[in-house]
Amino acid sequence: MLNRRDMIAALGLGATGTLALGAGAGRAADATARPRIYMITFRGETEVERGYRDYFAANNVDALFTTRDIDRDVRKLPALVEEIRALKPDLVYTWGTPVTLGVAGRFDAADPARHIVDSPVVFALVAAPVAAGIIPSLERPGRRVTGAIHVVPPEKQLRAMKSYRPFRTLGVLYSRSEQNSVAIVDELRRLAGPMEFRLVERTFAENAQGAPLADGVEELVADIRREGADWLYYLPDTFLGTIYDRVSPAALAAGLPTFGAAELAVREGGALVGLISRYYSVGQLAASKSIEILKGRDPATIPAETLKRFSLIINMEVAKKLAFYPPLAMLNYAEVI
Repeated sequence: MLNRRDMIAALGLGATGTLALGAGAGRAADATARPRIYMITFRGETEVERGYRDYFAANNVDALFTTRDIDRDVRKLPALVEEIRALKPDLVYTWGTPVTLGVAGRFDAADPARHIVDSPVVFALVAAPVAAGIIPSLERPGRRVTGAIHVVPPEKQLRAMKSYRPFRTLGVLYSRSEQNSVAIVDELRRLAGPMEFRLVERTFAENAQGAPLADGVEELVADIRREGADWLYYLPDTFLGTIYDRVSPAALAAGLPTFGAAELAVREGGALVGLISRYYSVGQLAASKSIEILKGRDPATIPAETLKRFSLIINMEVAKKLAFYPPLAMLNYAEVI
């Protein structure tokens, strides 16, 4: 029978029972070194990062986290890329599509002068990594990038929407500069025929550089309603997520119910209902992939995945304002906030 010391050695654990991981590029291998994670967030700490760190703690991985936030300004990314090169962390964590593309580049156009190609990258809160060009395949990324997808497939969301209230016309408001959003709108167009609905599309105004602007957003929402939309679908559009405080009041004023593709849209953005992956769980999924990499697995072989189970959340305060209540049977499995 193995004694405790032999068992710890066999499991690759340190003397305290904490998983001991090899060092990353740029430093000598040291089985006792703390793995170093460089984290880049888009709009400050979220439940995703809490889930990420908690997963490390629950699995006895004593990592050293360096966190940087770009405060919704992707122009800050080049300086952070330079810092990553100097620090040579074992792994880079990225939040969202704009950050991930800014750090890792497209799989077919990554530039070693502008992107991180040596350190492995694990993303979270990316809706469509293949369509965005981050990886060529979900099952086998083929590069040192993988991660956790947070968006429930659009078809499942549309079916949940119809379960709450059948619709013939669906409205969507999105940024043309966000590849995730463009990819999901393409999927909605494909589903419109088989699922028998008409799609009303509107895009945000843009500045001279093509960045989205909030100018006239209330009129865009009103126009979607005038076009006969039964629902306004909140895509996981990064810019949209920054102006829920303008879009949701406009939708309420127009009597237009809203359906969120991400947890933030319902909990903070004022959407009526959403079929979502919980941010905390998405962070844990990203952490599980990070630990696989830190233990030696090649990220190019680790699938990028979504969660297996989703949550239906109903914002009852919004339901009361719209006088638009869910079917009673839905209350048996939905979370009401």
